[in-house]
Amino acid sequence: MSAADPRARARDAARAIVELTGVERHDIALTLGSGWGRAGELIGETVARIPAERLPGFRAPAVAGHPGTLTSIRLHDGRHALVIGARTHLYEGHGVRAVVHGVRAAAAAGARVMVLTNGAGGLDPALAAGEAVLIEDHINLTAVSPLEGANFVDLTDLYSERLRSIARTAEPGLREGVYVQLPGPHYETPAEVRYLQRIGGQIVGMSTALEAIAAREAGMEVLGLSLVTNPAAGTGDGPLSHAEVLEAGRSAEARLGEMLSRIVPRLG
Repeated sequence: MSAADPRARARDAARAIVELTGVERHDIALTLGSGWGRAGELIGETVARIPAERLPGFRAPAVAGHPGTLTSIRLHDGRHALVIGARTHLYEGHGVRAVVHGVRAAAAAGARVMVLTNGAGGLDPALAAGEAVLIEDHINLTAVSPLEGANFVDLTDLYSERLRSIARTAEPGLREGVYVQLPGPHYETPAEVRYLQRIGGQIVGMSTALEAIAAREAGMEVLGLSLVTNPAAGTGDGPLSHAEVLEAGRSAEARLGEMLSRIVPRLG
């Protein structure tokens, strides 16, 4: 394979992660979106923190609210988790390979479980801002896929029922919903929100679905969680703003971190 092959690039990143952390294998990986950043310091002991730009294929995040680092965490049972705080979004214009590079690097580093989190708009009026939602399925409306060529990957149980059951046991009352990914960076119009509701969406955002597909291709089990940061366009009282998303994330960080600290140790 050539150096341009995305899997080769992921293996290069995995080798650099081993070198810079001293950890031969990371068992679990977490991509922490808006509101989820505190989890890293609560799930175990920090072994190493790496600026994303030091790793092949990674770059500093372009979005406020993402720390721009990869962190190696030693869990209390001795396993290691890789926390990815450098998510690339499709709207940044770097292509789908860049969007899913973190997931592929985590798989190459040994992770068999991928936890994907995000901040999302609430399509379902029953979901309140600040509520965490377990992703049971998704609708990919980006019009792209991370898979290339005749690569037919089954997505029937993409968001693992086994992992969702573990999450529900650790956090009773956690509601589930269908996540819709759109390319962004603009928010949806009220007419688009009505359409998304009619096709079965409960939450909407600009990440996660493409990463989940790449994780399944890599043989990983996927757990997805969304923080409802705001009502979607036309369902709330005012205009949407990124500042509102960041504030909702800051307000929920401690609670979400504690929730993940109960869920992650049970994943295996």
